[in-house]
Amino acid sequence: MTLLSLVIPCLNEGERLPPLLDSLAHELEGLREPTVELIVADDGSSPSHLERERSAVENLHLRLQERQSAHRLTFRPLGTNGGKGKAIRAGWQAAHPQADWLGFLDGDGAIAACELRRCAQMLPDADFDVLAGSRIRMAGHQVLRSPVRHYQGRVFATVADLTLSLGFYDTQCGLKLARSSLLRPLLPRLREDGWLLDLELLHLLKQAGARMIEEPIDWHEPGGSKVRPVLDAARMLLGLGRLRLRHRQ
Repeated sequence: MTLLSLVIPCLNEGERLPPLLDSLAHELEGLREPTVELIVADDGSSPSHLERERSAVENLHLRLQERQSAHRLTFRPLGTNGGKGKAIRAGWQAAHPQADWLGFLDGDGAIAACELRRCAQMLPDADFDVLAGSRIRMAGHQVLRSPVRHYQGRVFATVADLTLSLGFYDTQCGLKLARSSLLRPLLPRLREDGWLLDLELLHLLKQAGARMIEEPIDWHEPGGSKVRPVLDAARMLLGLGRLRLRHRQ
């Protein structure tokens, strides 16, 4: 039986996490393989958000137990804010040691639970080692994104590809799944605590010889985004330079 350990990083997601978990519970009910271990990693939320997240996790955990589901759900509060990347790495460290796949899904609900299920179903017989969700506007898929975020994302993706030669259309989509046999040995080398974890992860996996694919998914821009268009773009570009320098060394 294939096991996927999936981290959901959260920072003040008391409003958006509960409906996402409800949707995930519905999608997991009929999913026999892979078995999914959900690890909600709270990245130092305020007390009110922390309690709502904890309550949502506990409710879903009880729901899975009552239905004797093989899927599991745990809550890992980190106490202090360290960044999305740090929360994901902490979740992977706590994942089941026998997990066949490790991954993460953003906790803002931008990616529907049905898309996670669809991608997870590709894992048991996969002829790839890494699956990265991709916000590609193409027939059969819906990507609802503001023009500012879209063009900012395209500029960053272009610069990232010129810098690291990954060959990806979209490196920053919040759904990534990787074989644990390839990813676990790389965990000590993952240093990025913020949004650049995606790039560092793909870069190291490519160096390790992983077979990587991008899977187009439906995506909608959630309300209350924490992204600050100009400031965050500048910080990510500076961070990209530091990442490249560090891995060259």
